[in-house]
Amino acid sequence: MSFPHSYLRSTFGALHRPRVLRQDLLASLVVFLVALPLCVGVAVASGVPAELGLVTGIVGGLVVGFLPGSSLQVSGPAAGLTVLVFEAVEKFGLGMLGAIVLLSGVLQIVLGLLRCGRWFRAISGSVVQGMLAGIGLVLIFGQLYTMAGAPQPRSGPDKLLGVPGLAIDAVGERGMATGVTIGLGTIAVLVLWPRVPARLRVVPAPLAAVALATGVTAVLEADVAHVTVRGLYDAVQPPGLDDLAALGGAAVLGTALAFTLIASAESLFSAAAVDRMHNGPRTHYDKELVAQGIGNSLCGVLGALPMTAVIVRSSANVAAGATTSLSRILHGAWLLLFTVLLPAAIGVIPLAALAGVLVHAGCKLVPVRQIGPLLRRDRGEALVLGATAVAIVTTNLFEGVILGVVLAVAKSAWDTSHIRVDVREKDGERLVVTLHGTATFLRLPRVLETLEALPKDRPIELDLAGLAHLDLACQNALEGWALRHNEAGCDPVRLTLSGVGHHTASRELRPADVVAAPLPEGDAGAAPGDRP
Repeated sequence: MSFPHSYLRSTFGALHRPRVLRQDLLASLVVFLVALPLCVGVAVASGVPAELGLVTGIVGGLVVGFLPGSSLQVSGPAAGLTVLVFEAVEKFGLGMLGAIVLLSGVLQIVLGLLRCGRWFRAISGSVVQGMLAGIGLVLIFGQLYTMAGAPQPRSGPDKLLGVPGLAIDAVGERGMATGVTIGLGTIAVLVLWPRVPARLRVVPAPLAAVALATGVTAVLEADVAHVTVRGLYDAVQPPGLDDLAALGGAAVLGTALAFTLIASAESLFSAAAVDRMHNGPRTHYDKELVAQGIGNSLCGVLGALPMTAVIVRSSANVAAGATTSLSRILHGAWLLLFTVLLPAAIGVIPLAALAGVLVHAGCKLVPVRQIGPLLRRDRGEALVLGATAVAIVTTNLFEGVILGVVLAVAKSAWDTSHIRVDVREKDGERLVVTLHGTATFLRLPRVLETLEALPKDRPIELDLAGLAHLDLACQNALEGWALRHNEAGCDPVRLTLSGVGHHTASRELRPADVVAAPLPEGDAGAAPGDRP
């Protein structure tokens, strides 16, 4: 019992101070106002009732907010999972969504208990940026159709290729033009809101944009689609026994695994970003992973959307001056009160306005400003980013991320095996060939091309002092080249072994040596007794 008591005391011990209580109360209201339109928008974009997004936000505040891990990070439905949720609902049905989210939550708990939280931080940054860029592009193109009141094509390429036709239809049809105008106006408010006077910026940009769009739509009596409201009780649909039994299918397991990995990675990357925004307690990644798992398990039981820690709401929480977990807990309480007491208020929101909010959020997921510097610094990383994003748009989120991870591993292996071959003349006669880096089979063709192009009538010294590692393939190749060189009647090849392992030695490679005294493998150096 000491753990929960000590945690609660450290978290809420400062609440007896009025200034801390006031700051956290005001911060919770700010986070609530930011979360409200985003919870509804993410749910609508995911193809589920709007109330399910609010349920996930409520669980993220009232449940995850109490758990240890990160004190200022806010959890709820995220735009990053919109595409995957939409595909899952289309493929398996709304009833299976809760079962998949429940399994994902259990997997997150297991990963956290196994202390795997820190390993999610080892995912290549280019893969993460590519994943977010791909999600952002799919979100942008998909919500353009919602903005215009047109049905979305199912595949990413169809969404992209259909945009020109959608624009032509929107110009010619009044109803579509009205929706597009409302959506573009919402985006304009989001972009320009940081420039308005400070007293107006007390209202969060998403809430201001949606409220203005809703007001204009009501005043003009515009004929546009609005959010469908079913009521919290009717919207919550726990998974049935048949849904739970279907979790053994390969396709369902793959989707649950994708939910687990992406939600965990997004939450922990968000935690790392939030930790850089404040000077309070740092995130415990394994505990945060368990907390996210508990939250997702409960969301699965309620048939709601999956949750992640979200950077927009978390940064708003920090910027509003929050100092304890009370702010994120209270934001969940405000969401619950709003959903119970004012559910009809959701129904007056035009879908085009929410689509505008999500298009703006999608644009922020595409790292446009980072692409140029990344190209100049490391084109390989830029390639991984671009390939991941394109794969997500053309296939799906899970396959795109897997491709990105494979490319990142391949690039890492290629970079790790980097080797530089330098040839210089010594004493006007001897050629010294120096190898630097890591000698692996991946770079073997280049090494052999350089060695085989050397003149046959001059003595050669092969210096391996700069090698950090020499694998078996390179070892055999060097021995074979030396054997062919010596059998041709040339001067023996002299080999310098300093730097390979912990010993320094040099010797001449003759045909007999190749069999009797092979080069050291891996980190094993030549023994001092090998000196001539």
